[in-house]
Amino acid sequence: MKKLLLAITLFSAVMASSQPSGNTDDGWKKIYRAFATKVNDLVHTRLDARFDYEHAYLNGKVWLTLKPHFYSTDSLRLDAKGMDIHKVALVKASGAQVSLKYAYDSFFLDIKLDKVYKKNESYTVFIDYTAKPNEFKTEGSAAITDAKGLYFINPKGEEKDKPTQIWTQGETEGTSVWIPTIDRPNQKSTQLFNLTVPAKYVSLSNGLMTKQAKNADGTRTDTWVMTQSHAPYLFFIGVGDYAVVKDSYKGKEVSYYVEKEYEKVARKIFGYTPEMIRFYSEKLGIEYPWPKYSQIVGRDYVSGAMENTTATLHQESAQQDARELVDGNAWESVIAHELFHQWFGDLVTAESWSNLTVNESFADYSQYLWFEHKYGKDEAGFEQYKEMQEYLRSTDTDRDLVRFYYRDKEDMFDRVSYNKGGRILHMLRNYVGDDAFFASLNKYLTTYKYGNGNAHKLRLAFEEVTGKDLNWFFNQWYFGNGHPKLDISYAYDAGRHIQKVIIKQTQSGDKVFKLPLAIDVYTGSQKQRHQVWVENKVDSFLFTVSAKPNLVNVDADKMVLADKKDNKGLEEFIFQYKHAGNYLDRREAVEFASKKIKDPAAYQLVYEALSDPFYRIRLKALGSFGSATLDAPTIARIEAIAKKDSSRITRAEAIAELGKLKLSQYRNFFLSAVSDSSYSVSGEALKALAGIDSATALKEATRLSGEKNKGKLLLAVTDVLVSYGGENNFETVAEKFAAMPVSQEKFTFLMSFGEFVGKLTNPAQFRRGVDLIVAFRNAIPSQAREQTDPYINGMILGNILSKKETAGAKEMADYIKSKTTSSKP
Repeated sequence: MKKLLLAITLFSAVMASSQPSGNTDDGWKKIYRAFATKVNDLVHTRLDARFDYEHAYLNGKVWLTLKPHFYSTDSLRLDAKGMDIHKVALVKASGAQVSLKYAYDSFFLDIKLDKVYKKNESYTVFIDYTAKPNEFKTEGSAAITDAKGLYFINPKGEEKDKPTQIWTQGETEGTSVWIPTIDRPNQKSTQLFNLTVPAKYVSLSNGLMTKQAKNADGTRTDTWVMTQSHAPYLFFIGVGDYAVVKDSYKGKEVSYYVEKEYEKVARKIFGYTPEMIRFYSEKLGIEYPWPKYSQIVGRDYVSGAMENTTATLHQESAQQDARELVDGNAWESVIAHELFHQWFGDLVTAESWSNLTVNESFADYSQYLWFEHKYGKDEAGFEQYKEMQEYLRSTDTDRDLVRFYYRDKEDMFDRVSYNKGGRILHMLRNYVGDDAFFASLNKYLTTYKYGNGNAHKLRLAFEEVTGKDLNWFFNQWYFGNGHPKLDISYAYDAGRHIQKVIIKQTQSGDKVFKLPLAIDVYTGSQKQRHQVWVENKVDSFLFTVSAKPNLVNVDADKMVLADKKDNKGLEEFIFQYKHAGNYLDRREAVEFASKKIKDPAAYQLVYEALSDPFYRIRLKALGSFGSATLDAPTIARIEAIAKKDSSRITRAEAIAELGKLKLSQYRNFFLSAVSDSSYSVSGEALKALAGIDSATALKEATRLSGEKNKGKLLLAVTDVLVSYGGENNFETVAEKFAAMPVSQEKFTFLMSFGEFVGKLTNPAQFRRGVDLIVAFRNAIPSQAREQTDPYINGMILGNILSKKETAGAKEMADYIKSKTTSSKP
């Protein structure tokens, strides 16, 4: 699963770090979270399902084949949440059904079997039931914002411009809201699903469709068969009016289910999937293990994406139009992430949620692997940096990677299980070497395929392949928490030609990390690498050199998960930029120079970085001049980037920098760029134009407001209408705001929209504006609202209230008060 929130911002930070509202009980700290005891094992699941769109029900008949795991048993406990149970029976070999006694409490279905069954003696139970997901009340998490398992989207067609869809979300234990099962990750089952759906829609499920039959009532029954075992949380059903775009990989279908307006760009979004499958298969030495791979997009999805076996579900953000894709496919890392789960998570599944990281850390790291393969080390280096920073800036850092104590299983979906776990794999790869790393992954997957894994099993696979004892590594990183904080300093002894490196671990407490790392010493054109072990609170390393080094580069591969204070000077960082070469080497140098931008040498470094071969370094340089006065060559170079750079997002940033100069000579260029095919370029150009010709910018914004626009262009259009337009623009702005999904983009625009509402004098418009803000506030998942409510009520609505009280607009002020006094989610 890819989490809903992908950026480190105020909105995502409060979402990811929040706990469910009002829960202060810490009794969970004493509850050891063992993997689920296996009394009975699932063997096969057959489901006949019909969908009641009027009531949002699933009317189901399920046949579960099971057997005792080891000990003999005469009973069966199933997870079955919020259902109506109509019949429970044992199915005899003849097909006859014998009713069984059962007890049901809306969560567990406890069944008394007809006899004592012994190990490997299978039996089949039949259940006739109705699933009522909308009537089942449960709690989600920051990563998965709801847990009712089965979702009817616009089932009656009452919402304008929203398709009618059905999709399921099983992780963590939501499948048992729509089908009775043993809803635990250490269960595995084959399946056969007969899905009766409106004939105008397509369906998708796990495995292959083996049959379609038209029915007299305008429905169609699709039969989906999965002959390989997988966990119940990976069961999937999707139904809707989709275009199905098909590719293939070695004769297996690779398909993309998208809303019909995105049919023409589906391959631009998902088209690298066959190449990804080939790359991962070759890298792991294990061919893609399933009979097909489909990807489907669901409206109002409660997370980012989900790796259902052979049928990944993506949120609607995956559907990008052609203009968005000009800036690059923002969903590519998610596509790679979910695909890698087909091996790590689906083929070998974490035995418990405590070990979630053996699913998620691999999927997280697969993003690095794909970018390294497809785009090279710089793009992979940026991915490594971004994912590490999300972890380091989070509030999750005091949590163990493998966690046997947690408040709720949903809490495992955090930046430790994902980002930190991925960085730990990067360190492990660096330590054992590429060949051993991928051979160990092959060993783990081969040994536990169609079964379950955990961190101990992963360690054993690595130890068997490498012949190295890795307990120290796993105890430190998998069964511990935190990360090192390193203070790195240098001293040169000219008389003895000795370069000294002192590394202090400054993290709080007594914990000391053991870190194998590389130190590169550059003397002129010569580089010498030293492999060292950091394993004390203070470690000193002495290197004999011929002269004072130009640079000592600690953690030369830039792979250690740590907060680092590197006490180098500007001269060393300039040398590092020019000679060390890794993405992070160059980024660190530009960052350091930006803090000393008034120094001519620092300014020159940032200027040179504007021509860096990697666009993300050029982006970094564009934003690094700060308060420095730009000279003519710098302006010329920024102008060249704005007009000619191969990256549209870099062009957009260059236009934003030119816009800060407010030079009328750029008016025509900005006006022309407003019509660029990139939303980012167009949006930044409109904002820059507004800075020197607000009347023309308002005219352009008014024109564009009648067109479809997204991203930076959407924000720019609404910002210009708010800043330079009058109340006559309210309906346009309000419509744009209302149409935005709950997202970082909408949260970013909230301040501007609030300012606009605060200026309104028309009472009806004012109330509608306030209502839209309140609707957005209330639509934020409850797990985040303890953090977001104070901001929206205080900073946004409070600011509007203050303006209206100052203006003596009592009726408007009272309306604001009525919307903030009762804001509990």
